[in-house]
Amino acid sequence: MTSHNDARIPFPAVSSRTSTFLNAVYGWMCLGLLITAVTAWLTASSPTVVRTIVTNGPIFWFLAFAQLGLVVALSARVREMSSTTAAVLFIAYSALTGVTLSFVLLSFTGESLTTTFLVSGGAFGALAFYGTTTSRSLSGMGQFLFMGLIGVLLASIVGIFWHSDALQFVLSFVGVIVFAGLTAYDSQRLAVMAREAPTGDAGSYAIVGALALYLDFLNLFLFLLRFTGNRRQQ
Repeated sequence: MTSHNDARIPFPAVSSRTSTFLNAVYGWMCLGLLITAVTAWLTASSPTVVRTIVTNGPIFWFLAFAQLGLVVALSARVREMSSTTAAVLFIAYSALTGVTLSFVLLSFTGESLTTTFLVSGGAFGALAFYGTTTSRSLSGMGQFLFMGLIGVLLASIVGIFWHSDALQFVLSFVGVIVFAGLTAYDSQRLAVMAREAPTGDAGSYAIVGALALYLDFLNLFLFLLRFTGNRRQQ
């Protein structure tokens, strides 16, 4: 009965609902990026905080596992979570990411950071627009992109123990391709989710969608920075 009634919703109403949901998604994504940027800048501006994290292994690993735990909690328990809880977890994750991202600010020149951010923003916007508006289904890319993501994660782990310029170059190139594809794929997936998300409290779904795009943009930025960025002179 519910699906039958949904089928009677006039097209403008569905379009309006989709627009409202996507506006919430991109609004939360931008807020998350702003929190990350401010937290990263504040952390990088404090030599004491940076020194404490660098010289204290348990703190660094706590930050890393806390980030992972928040992502898992948001993704796996969205159906049981209120929008308020999802918002708190997303903000906490964004802030923690800013702390770890601060070391990137210290490693690369300001010009590289600015240029790469602008390029990443332009590329992300174009890919998100394509994914949202294209009539071509991108669902077939999902399995390929997932395999690419697993490959990037495994190669990143190997790169921690095996320092190879050639490996880092290939990893950065592949990473850019994978997250560019995920940007378009997730954008289309969220447009579909906008039509299917529960009407009662879609806020938590919007935040999880924002998390997906947040991660796509952040990783696209980081891999582009590793690929083309100029490091500071030691």
